[in-house]
Amino acid sequence: MQRRHGRVNAGLLLLLYQISQVGLQNIPSVTLGVLALNIFFFLNPVRPLPEVCISVNEGFHRKNWQRLLLSPVHHADDWHLYYNMISMLWKGMMLEKKLKSTWFAYIIVVFSVLIGVVYMTLEFMLTKILDDPSYEMNCAVGFSGVLFALKVLNNHYNPGRVSSVLGLRISSKYACWVELVAIHLISPGASFAGHLSGILVGLMYTKGPLKKIMEACAGGIFSLSDPARPRDYYSDYYGYSSYQYGTPRNYYDYTGGLTEEEQLERAVLNSLTERDFGGATYNNERRSYGVWFPPDQHSEEEMRRQRLRRFERR
Repeated sequence: MQRRHGRVNAGLLLLLYQISQVGLQNIPSVTLGVLALNIFFFLNPVRPLPEVCISVNEGFHRKNWQRLLLSPVHHADDWHLYYNMISMLWKGMMLEKKLKSTWFAYIIVVFSVLIGVVYMTLEFMLTKILDDPSYEMNCAVGFSGVLFALKVLNNHYNPGRVSSVLGLRISSKYACWVELVAIHLISPGASFAGHLSGILVGLMYTKGPLKKIMEACAGGIFSLSDPARPRDYYSDYYGYSSYQYGTPRNYYDYTGGLTEEEQLERAVLNSLTERDFGGATYNNERRSYGVWFPPDQHSEEEMRRQRLRRFERR
């Protein structure tokens, strides 16, 4: 393992501070384990990021299937880790208490692998449709895809909320799609395909056959206590009449009353302005936040121009 050193990881320190504010005793076991695992691999990466990220070229052509497990738990830099793990903390506290720890852990493992497979499938399709082999080289790293999938689950089990995305009040039913586009426009370095893969896997679970397949594979090993969706609820940012999660009061105090979407919006904007605190390097160049490692080094403006040219060719 190659240990990170040589600078102060401000994002990591802030993450540890936030976890302490919530209190370890208030964080469900699997959620806490996921946080610890990601922090461990940030401090002790198995290999350099270009050797753990997932792409069509590495995962499919070269058969490096271990990257399906390694890529989600490695992050580009401390701020990438920070924003992903804060989101995981919120989602985990909401979902794990509802789904129970064993099933939630099962979901995390399956989603982590399956999202990588869907990501490679999307990039392969783009390669063929656009006749652009560079998509096979796009290499993704980070937990963002799993977080988008968990967001779909959270909206499924807790319907009727109203989310704020870039100042717009949007039904949580459509919030993940709006966030997908908004993040891509604000931060072109983020992996659109990686985030979309998370949404698709989440929908496969809530609307498709994935949940039944997972139940069949689990057999009697797990106690399947996957709850039905609540019938009585009111539309608000948080809080439901049918379910009480017992989230610690000081966690909401810490977030300043912001919804998850408002926290995400602020996190993305801050990530674009606070990158001078230090970031991971890839070929000695600082990266935009997200999970995308393109084969060539381009500025954000150049990437926007490339996307416009691709749409014009259509």
